[in-house]
Amino acid sequence: MGKTTGFKEFSRAVEPYRPAKERVLDFKEIYTDHDDEKLAVQGARCMDCGVPFCQSGEGCPVYNLIPEWNDLVYQNKWEEAFDKLMLTNNFPEVTGRVCPAVCEGACVLGITESPVAIKNLEFAIADKGFQNGWLKPQIPQNRTGKSVAIVGSGPAGLSAAQQLNSVGHNVKVYERADRIGGLMMYGIPNMKLDKSIIDQRLEIMEMEGIEFFTNADVGGKGENSVSVRELAESNDIVLMATGATNPRDLPIPEREGNGVHFAMDFLRKNTKSLLDSEHDDGNFISAKDKNVIVIGGGDTGTDCIGTSLRHGCKSLINFEIMPEPPKERADNNPWPLFPRIYKVDYGHEESKEIYGDDPRVYSISGKEFLRDKDGTLRGIKTVEVDKNFKEIPGTEKEWEADLILLAMGFLGPEEYSVHNLDIQLDERSNYKAEHNVHQTSNPKVFAAGDCRRGQSLVVWAINEGRAAAREIDRHLMGSTTLK
Repeated sequence: MGKTTGFKEFSRAVEPYRPAKERVLDFKEIYTDHDDEKLAVQGARCMDCGVPFCQSGEGCPVYNLIPEWNDLVYQNKWEEAFDKLMLTNNFPEVTGRVCPAVCEGACVLGITESPVAIKNLEFAIADKGFQNGWLKPQIPQNRTGKSVAIVGSGPAGLSAAQQLNSVGHNVKVYERADRIGGLMMYGIPNMKLDKSIIDQRLEIMEMEGIEFFTNADVGGKGENSVSVRELAESNDIVLMATGATNPRDLPIPEREGNGVHFAMDFLRKNTKSLLDSEHDDGNFISAKDKNVIVIGGGDTGTDCIGTSLRHGCKSLINFEIMPEPPKERADNNPWPLFPRIYKVDYGHEESKEIYGDDPRVYSISGKEFLRDKDGTLRGIKTVEVDKNFKEIPGTEKEWEADLILLAMGFLGPEEYSVHNLDIQLDERSNYKAEHNVHQTSNPKVFAAGDCRRGQSLVVWAINEGRAAAREIDRHLMGSTTLK
């Protein structure tokens, strides 16, 4: 694979983002144009591994044929590389942009050197496929007469829909928001994933025969509600792919009141207003001229940082209860596990460029929100914690803030969608269903994605959607040809 001595001759080089001071002025994607020649060099670094751990259980969750398409890029065979990529990944145009690249953490070259730039290569292959029209509708020749209703249009629901439709089942996807895409539409900001990319993909899926219904709140009680019982009775199978949308709260004194918001409310309203009116309608939570504190790290916290900077916030701090990660792998985090090391994401880089410092403060916990007599948020009181998260006496501190965003993860799906279906939940409040089986306690109902496994990555949601589709097809037809 690649060039026999490529990893000895060439160093790792990743495609740069747009300059930080330039990109914070808009919500356009942060990425720069692909350079075919430089990417071919990076493809040449891929080793002829006896066991390619990048596509193992510790690497890519959808088992992308990474060494094969790396080699094809090295040979300048981009269309063949695109065909290989599409064999395993329903949405490489998304994962190439937003996946944290667990595959690179498992790259064999990473044992002694920096890993192959797999994410950049996937990103470029997917973009070339779109730009050159290589992605074409795959319309099934025959229909089975079986119908599947999918609740939720995030990466799990859409990958399942595409797989099930490909073998001839009639698929209907229900989304409670006003646009299809779930997490990919409203949970990931535009600067990481431009929504025209999702729209292009959805247009192709509609041509393939998949039906989409927006403003359809399955199990809800409002005017846009859809009866979940009727959905189950009128279809052969219902697949729940609603995501894990119950946010973790911070129940400390003075929590109730203005100025404190869940991260996903902040991000969702921002993107919707951006798409609806370029923010002219004002229907979003603005960070402009405010002292902002983001509580919680991870991708969601970083996205809150990046969005606040683009609004024009006055100051920005990011609290993390965890200690600062090490610069290199710790002894309990060996290869090929995903490296839990100190990293600078796009939002951290931008904040440092604007304010001079990395915004993150580690080993800190909120004690009390601070409010004026009229209830207006003015800040938060914190305390430092040790490695066991125990408070360290004498470390209390008050921080000024006009806007505090809670990005502390999610606790499972909103259960109202299945109230009338007698679905068992597991100990973490997710829909109880075994991975690679996906059938719940109700034999007509399957579950996939974050609502089954808990909060996770887009690439894992795609894995779950594909696996659930395979098992649904087997359940309906007695056997399956789906991978």
